[in-house]
Amino acid sequence: MTTTLKSKLHDDLNAAIKERDELRSSTLRLTLAAITKEEVAGTEKRELSDDEILKVITREAKKRREAAEAFAQGGRAESAEREKAEGEVLAEYLPKQLSDDELNAIVAEAVAEAKAAGAEGPKAMGAVMKIVKPKVGDRAEGGRVAAAVKQLLQG
Repeated sequence: MTTTLKSKLHDDLNAAIKERDELRSSTLRLTLAAITKEEVAGTEKRELSDDEILKVITREAKKRREAAEAFAQGGRAESAEREKAEGEVLAEYLPKQLSDDELNAIVAEAVAEAKAAGAEGPKAMGAVMKIVKPKVGDRAEGGRVAAAVKQLLQG
């Protein structure tokens, strides 16, 4: 029997509690709470698939990154470090991110494809993104992808 991502999170939470790893246990608790909230949202309760759980974890990791940046800008280094550490815990459950070189190679291929289809200049952004998104999937954040596309289209 295969273990689902949710049961893995529960098992890891129990292990973190036994090890008295406060950071890991609180991060996993918050993530499981977000998953449960998502499951009961809407008209009826449902079980999330692993893909949907990955989306929730991705969203939680993004919140941690943004909070870390906000704390760092506000001069609260300790809070920023905590958010970064929580983001690193969540990153263990996410697919490995593409390196900049890998992302640029995929984007360059998509730009060439879009140009072959007649899309030119900055207006080609939408066409290129449509080609890139399925190839990249969850392995790169949308903002990173958009920045790479914009950079290649401009020059």
